[in-house]
Amino acid sequence: MALDLTPEQKAQGKQNFDQAAGDLERLRRANGKDDPTRRTFMKSALAAGAVVPVSAAVYFGYDAWKGNKAVRLALIGCGDEGGVLVGDHNPEYTQIVAVCDVRPSNLERIFTGDLKPDGTPNPDTPRKGLNKIYGAEEAKKIKTYDDLDKLLADKTMLGLDGVIVATPLVTHRPIVEKCLDAGLHVLCEKLMARTVEDCKAMIRKAKEKGLLLSIGHQRHYSMLYAHALEVVQSGILGDVKHIRALWHRNNTSPRAFSKKDLAEIAPGTDLPMFRDTWYPPILKKDAEALPADRLKALGFDTIQELIRWRTYNKTGGGLMAELGSHQLDAASIFLGKVKPLSVVGTGMRSYYGTKPNPTKRDDGWLTDKNPRECHDGVFVTFEFPGAEHPAAGKGGKNDDDIVMVTYSSFSTNGFEKYGECIMGSKGTLITEEERDVYLFKEGGAAPRDTGVTVTGGGDKKPALEAAASSYTGGGAAISKGSTAPKWDSDVRGYRTEFEHFAYCIRRWQELKQQVSYEKKDGKWVHADILPRCHGEIAMADAILALTANMSMNKRIRIDFDKNWFDPDSKEVPETKYGLG
Repeated sequence: MALDLTPEQKAQGKQNFDQAAGDLERLRRANGKDDPTRRTFMKSALAAGAVVPVSAAVYFGYDAWKGNKAVRLALIGCGDEGGVLVGDHNPEYTQIVAVCDVRPSNLERIFTGDLKPDGTPNPDTPRKGLNKIYGAEEAKKIKTYDDLDKLLADKTMLGLDGVIVATPLVTHRPIVEKCLDAGLHVLCEKLMARTVEDCKAMIRKAKEKGLLLSIGHQRHYSMLYAHALEVVQSGILGDVKHIRALWHRNNTSPRAFSKKDLAEIAPGTDLPMFRDTWYPPILKKDAEALPADRLKALGFDTIQELIRWRTYNKTGGGLMAELGSHQLDAASIFLGKVKPLSVVGTGMRSYYGTKPNPTKRDDGWLTDKNPRECHDGVFVTFEFPGAEHPAAGKGGKNDDDIVMVTYSSFSTNGFEKYGECIMGSKGTLITEEERDVYLFKEGGAAPRDTGVTVTGGGDKKPALEAAASSYTGGGAAISKGSTAPKWDSDVRGYRTEFEHFAYCIRRWQELKQQVSYEKKDGKWVHADILPRCHGEIAMADAILALTANMSMNKRIRIDFDKNWFDPDSKEVPETKYGLG
C-alpha cells in the first residue's frame, strides 16, 4: 500500500494517527463521556491530558478472566494454519491437551515448529511448535491422534472443553458438526465453510446444541484494527466512498530439491516447480499413511487433493477464501458491517495453468508448473450502501449513495505491501501489513507532510485539522517501527481471539446454561459472552468471498439477496450461481 510514500511521510502518517487517537479520547472525556465501563481504546494516564492504550483484555471485555483455569482444547488439523494458531495461543487461557491430523508429517511439525534448513529452530516463524511453547518434556504429555472419532471418544479422559478446527475448507462442516454433537465448543478457522448452505447448517447446529461456534477472522480481535476502527467511526475522514484493499504475493521463485529432500518424497508424484505453499511436495510418509480407501473415507479422491486442497475448486475457495476474506472482512468492519449490494470480478488462471503437464528432470523425477483449478489472480469490485442508501438501515432514500470496495490478489508479484486504504473526503487512513497505520489530511499544499490534530467539543463534531509539526502526545503507539517483529501478537489478533474464546467458555459454564444466540431489537442479547466473530457474522464474510468467485466464474455481476445472510432462510447463492 501507499507506494509513493517516503520514509519521512510514513513517519508523519504514524504520528498523525497517534495524535488523532489521543485527541479523540481527550475530546470524549472533555465532553463528559468519561464512562469507566466503556471499552474505550485509550485511558487517562497520571500526567495531565495524557492517554495510553488499554490492554486487549480490557478493550474486548475479558479482563475478568483472572483466577480461571485454562480451558482444555484439542487441535484438529496440524498444518500451516494450525501451526500459526498454536504458535500464538496463550497457555494461561488455553491448554492444548491433544492434537489430531491424518498426515504424519503434520503431527511431527506441530511439535517441532518450522525449522531452518539445517534442522535448528527458526526464531522468526509464527509456527513455533508445541515443544517450544510448553517445553519438550511437558509437550510429551499432549496426546496425538490420526483419527477424529478416536479423539472424540477420549473427550472425557482428556477433559476437553472445546476444539480448534484447522482442516481443509471442504471438511469444516462435517468436522464442526461432529464436534458440536460431541458437546464441545468449536473455534473453526476461516473461511467458515465451502458453501453458504454449509455455513447455515453449522449455525443451526451450534444453536441446537447450545454451544459456542467461533470463526477465525482474527481482525475482529486485532488491537491495530480496533484503534483504526474507532478513528474511522469518529467521522474525521469525512465521507468515505472508496476502500482499496490488496494482498499480492510472488510464488514464482524456482524450487530446488536436495537428494535428502527427494528421498522423503513419494515416488510417482510430481515435484513443484515453484516455492508455493499451496502446492507442496507429497511426502512418502503421508502417502503411505493414506491409501486410496482411507482417502475416499475422508472425502478426497487423491492424495494431491488432500494436501494441495487450496488449489482445487471442490476442496478450497482460492484466493478469495484464503486471502480476500480477511480484507473484505476488514472493509466490512470499517463500514459498520452493512451488507453489500453487488459484486463483479475478473479472475485468471494464466500463469500456473489448470491441467498437469509434467516434464522429466535429469534425475528422472517429474516436475510440474504448480497447476491449479483456482484463480492465480483476481480483481473484484463490491458496492456497499453508503449512510444515505436505504439498505444502510438509517432511513436514507438515496439509491446512488454507494461505497466502492475493490480487492486484488495476484500470485506473481509481491512488490506492494498488503493492506487497506480507506479514502474519505477529509482524510485517508491506511492499514499496512497488520502492523502499521497511517493517517493523512486531505487538502493543503503538502498533505502527506502535514501534521494533524483533531478539534471539536461541545456540539461540534470532531474534525481533522492541519497542525504544527510538533507532536503533542497521542499515545496510541499501535503502529510498529521498522525493527519491530513482523509477527506481533499485540496486533495480529490470534492470541486475543483464543483468550476471548476461553473467557466465553468459562462464562457460559459459570452460568450453567446452554449458549444462547438470542436477539432483541436486532442486537445480540449476550453479545459480551459470544465470540466477536461467531457463525452468523462469519457467514457474511463467506458470502462475500464465495459470490466473488461465482461472479468471476460466470463472468457476471451478482446482486446480493438479503435472504442469503439469514441463517433461517433456505436461500443460498450456489443454488443459482453454482459452486463459487
